Amino acid sequence: MRNRHTVATVLALAVTAGLAAAVPATAAPATGPGNCPQLSKSLKWYGDNREQLQEMIDERGGCADRSGPRPVAAFDWDNTVVKNDISEATLAWTLKHDKLLRPADWRATNKWLTAAADRALTEACGTDVPAGEPLPTSKDTGCTDEILDIYNTAETSDGKPAFEGEWNHRRTVPEYVWLTQLFAGLKPATLTSYARQARAENLAAPIGHEQTVGTHKMAGYVRYYEQQRDLIRTLRKAGFDVYVVSASMEPIVDAWAGGAGFDRAHTIGIRNLVEGGKLAYDVQGCGDVPDGGGEALTYMDGKRCWINQEIFHVKGADAWKKQDRAHRIAFGAGDAETDVTFVDDATAGHLAINRNKPELMCRAYDNADGRWLVNPMFIEPLPRKSGTYPCATSAYAEPDGGQGPVRRADGSVVPDQRDRVYGG
Repeated sequence: MRNRHTVATVLALAVTAGLAAAVPATAAPATGPGNCPQLSKSLKWYGDNREQLQEMIDERGGCADRSGPRPVAAFDWDNTVVKNDISEATLAWTLKHDKLLRPADWRATNKWLTAAADRALTEACGTDVPAGEPLPTSKDTGCTDEILDIYNTAETSDGKPAFEGEWNHRRTVPEYVWLTQLFAGLKPATLTSYARQARAENLAAPIGHEQTVGTHKMAGYVRYYEQQRDLIRTLRKAGFDVYVVSASMEPIVDAWAGGAGFDRAHTIGIRNLVEGGKLAYDVQGCGDVPDGGGEALTYMDGKRCWINQEIFHVKGADAWKKQDRAHRIAFGAGDAETDVTFVDDATAGHLAINRNKPELMCRAYDNADGRWLVNPMFIEPLPRKSGTYPCATSAYAEPDGGQGPVRRADGSVVPDQRDRVYGG
């Protein structure tokens, strides 16, 4: 039998111990009543969002002089804690530096990859490089462009579908899975080192910078949102147990998470299996979904499953279900459809960073429990969306890939919403 592990189990005992201790039965207040940690008043938030966040911290944190389990806060990473996407930054860096390894068979990388995509990649990237050796993507723009077109559009460069078959559209996205599978053959620590180099490059680049990869233009900078770092620090000081739950691979998130104070025990991302010390194509499952082709990513409903499983220790099929209030996060923050389920599960506060993502913004503007806050992106905020979000008809992503109305907990339909919180 092959030696198969998840990335997380490379440090299994340490991480498991950390997670087991993540939500202690009783938490001593971080401060006394009337002496609450305060969000910085020098950092700009939209409207009265800072004041409302402070009220939530005062209500649910150690300042409330309450006993019982520590309240949990969970943040998405890309475009929630930082501006731009760290997986894409890492992919761009590896393509520019010839760090991706040629698969023996492109079709074997992803269970949903089509024969057309296999042919396109084989023709574009060739077979001269031995399998397992680096592809010359810094010079071979045809290979680089084919990889980026398939990842970005789910189509080959000549417009043929790159993925086919069935998958639960609220649990996974084939392109997201394939991005992790492109790094197969690397050691987890090696991928983290590449992500660190991409991090240094992107933090040093000016805001607004674009880079050319192949013939594609891609974002060439990343920034931590100082407001979010301050919020994360303040939540911790107030006694919250704070996690990042990302749709990026854990070895990539590991390169960035420390910049916002997250350790490995508080970082949850996509976990590819490890075979012989190297990343494999297979991905760890969640709940009752076994390890395999990536059917249960930290994506949409999958983020709920991973939070339930890793933080609240809910096992099996129950990990996919909305839990009672005692086993749900108190606060959630996200920016896109990938975050909507876990952010909506929060009991004390929901923060939506406005990137005009329909399902999230429908829930945020509907504000069913009166605890949703909307904030424009802190860097390069989007202008007001024209028209309305189609909440009553097509903003909800169905598991089969169809679209339907967004519904409240009682089954009623959320009416269409206009964009009300946006950049100047």
